[in-house]
Amino acid sequence: MGLAFLFYAFDLSLESQEGFDQVVNALQTNFLVKFVIWGVVSALMYHFVAGVKHLFMDMGYFEELESGRSAAIANIVIAAVLIVLAGVWIW
Repeated sequence: MGLAFLFYAFDLSLESQEGFDQVVNALQTNFLVKFVIWGVVSALMYHFVAGVKHLFMDMGYFEELESGRSAAIANIVIAAVLIVLAGVWIW
């Protein structure tokens, strides 16, 4: 759903100056639009942090049960901090 909204907003913003102004106005005033954007950015942040963790695992780190569990907890904590920061930035 979020990507469909982003594609629509991108298309509308490139059509004309009025379309761009509509998208900017929606991003500044509409709660639902901000919530969708925050959801997409949150998913991207979590996916990025988990990807970095998996790159470290591919290099041989955090493969044991205990260190893997610690890395998973760190993954969630770091992603949560980034999600909160994204929320502050968006709202």
